[in-house]
Amino acid sequence: MSDMITAELVDLDLSADTKAAAARALAERMVALGRVTDLDGFLADVAAREAQMPTGLDGGIGIPHCRSEHVTEPTLAFGRSTAGIDFGAADGPADLVFLIAAPAGADDAHLTILSSLARQLMNTEFTGALRSVGDARAAAALIRGEEAGSSGSESSESSESSEDSESSEDSVAAPGAASAGAATDTTASEGDRPFRVVAVTSCPTGIAHTYMAAESLENAGRDAGVEVVVETQGSAGFTRLDPAVIAAADGVIFAHDVPVREKDRFAGKPTVDTGVKAAINRPAELITEVRDKAERGEVTAAVSGDTPVERAGDSGEGYGTKLRTWLMSGVSYMVPFVAAGGLLIALGFAIGGYEINEAPSVMDHFVWTQADSWGALLFQIGGVAFGFLVPVLAGYIAYGMADRPGLVPGFVGGAISLTVNAGFLGGLTAGLIAGGVVIAIQRVRIPAALRGIMPVVVIPLISAAVVGFLMFVVIGKPIAEAQKGMTDWLNGLTGTNAVLLGALLGLMMCFDLGGPVNKVAYTFATAGIAVASPSDSAMKIMAAVMAAGMVPPLAMALATTVRGKLFDRTERENGKAAWVLGASFISEGAIPFAAADPLRVIPASMVGGAVTGALSMTFGATLRAPHGGVFVVPLIGNPFLYLVAIAAGVCVTTALVIVLKGLRKPAPATTGAGEGTPVPSAETKQAVAA
Repeated sequence: MSDMITAELVDLDLSADTKAAAARALAERMVALGRVTDLDGFLADVAAREAQMPTGLDGGIGIPHCRSEHVTEPTLAFGRSTAGIDFGAADGPADLVFLIAAPAGADDAHLTILSSLARQLMNTEFTGALRSVGDARAAAALIRGEEAGSSGSESSESSESSEDSESSEDSVAAPGAASAGAATDTTASEGDRPFRVVAVTSCPTGIAHTYMAAESLENAGRDAGVEVVVETQGSAGFTRLDPAVIAAADGVIFAHDVPVREKDRFAGKPTVDTGVKAAINRPAELITEVRDKAERGEVTAAVSGDTPVERAGDSGEGYGTKLRTWLMSGVSYMVPFVAAGGLLIALGFAIGGYEINEAPSVMDHFVWTQADSWGALLFQIGGVAFGFLVPVLAGYIAYGMADRPGLVPGFVGGAISLTVNAGFLGGLTAGLIAGGVVIAIQRVRIPAALRGIMPVVVIPLISAAVVGFLMFVVIGKPIAEAQKGMTDWLNGLTGTNAVLLGALLGLMMCFDLGGPVNKVAYTFATAGIAVASPSDSAMKIMAAVMAAGMVPPLAMALATTVRGKLFDRTERENGKAAWVLGASFISEGAIPFAAADPLRVIPASMVGGAVTGALSMTFGATLRAPHGGVFVVPLIGNPFLYLVAIAAGVCVTTALVIVLKGLRKPAPATTGAGEGTPVPSAETKQAVAA
């Protein structure tokens, strides 16, 4: 921290009477040293952060802070006020004011040091020493941890030496890791062991409150005889708590002002969910509250999954796993555009007829009383939504790889893909290239003076230029030719070839029920109709894909109705919901059945899906809408035969499931098993575990 605070950045006689004046007085010292380039711009960023949440803390502390492009290097200024300054703390004004300035592109090492300071502020001996220190040079040395006369500084040195021994992300979670060891190594019996709590702390900036809350919870836990393990999700990243530590915990505390990443890891435990400042100001109350919930048996239900980016997983994952995650990131963000745009286009056709694609712009001609005008309006809005498909796909593939810096080159590359007619394949390629270029740029070591402009100027500029050059000059045209060749081949499919394609797509739709293989088939189909005038072959493919995707949940619903004794009580209840899910083209409705008995349900579903896909292609059913299930049947070409194809697949899957489950040998009774709840077979357990 030696270069982050000096005597010139310390004011022991801070005369300001408002928090804005205090921030200005300390910021002027930063400007004088060249640490801040634009005083007013920096103060505006400080005020914006303050507007999110007051930065005053109990104990007479104010910590205004922000990330700003006007900061050249991480800097800390300290002021001591005699009269006190109101920073919004519940217990009154602050006499110790720390102004923390971090560049927009601050590296993990500096952020870790700032987090170490935040933890020190929870030490009363440290803050007491600051109140009594006599000169600016000694105050700066005390904050840097160079004064050996206080336990607060000793704590700082210990913390920093511990953090320096590990990587930057690991060091952020060092206190939690230490507690984790205590939690997992305990040899006490289950009845004698202390109450265990896991916690997650996070704040909008991720510099100060995140780590102060962690320190406060850990201190309160020690005082109460409770083991507390904290995961700090701050600006320097975060290290996931060991799943074994989470599993052994008796309760969970979320102290956050931004969404908790991978929140589903903590489901099924007593949980206290609050703001980050509550953990700083009243940690003992939170620990008592979570203990009370545990005694009452209150637990949280499973929460919805995080975005693909948040599920990126550990660094040790293989390249294939990472690639699938990146591609699924793009597809998951693209699908809502597909559904909205496609259904609007389909409604436009339903209202205005199939000639509506030749209607003039509604900006030039719109008559409120004419159905054709409303049809044209819906069609044109849907067309605009469809225009985002490839840019969104490319942008969020890059986002999955490189986080927010990947968005600009990804969207630019996707838009260029449309310009050069490279289409869906071009978008996939552009997204992967954009993410790779950003990652490469981020690995280059640059001077500290340039770090503040990296995320807002340098990275977008260079990455967009590189991706644009490659898409326009190098790879765009070959991909466009490949796209055209594939389209021509699809348009030429007739007879047996078309039937085989329908069967293959049906198999893919039913293989993993909403997983990557299912999404590949669905994205392939939607890409074909994402044009103003899709070919007849493209609409046949879309029809086959949606029909096959409806088969598994409908078949499971029918099977639980006609042979309910083959299913346990929970599955029979799920079967009722599967009717609606299947009719709505939500393949995931069959997942509970596949998870319980994958070796029977999945093969049976694939056979039925293949039958439906092949029959749909044979009957020549067409579909312009990318979603909707039975609710868009009026928009389907040959709707009666289309429903026949779905019914045939449902019957095939139902029959196979009933036969396969009927051949299953009854498992021996197990003590504690509920009536009507069969014990899973060994092969089922192995499959589910796999």
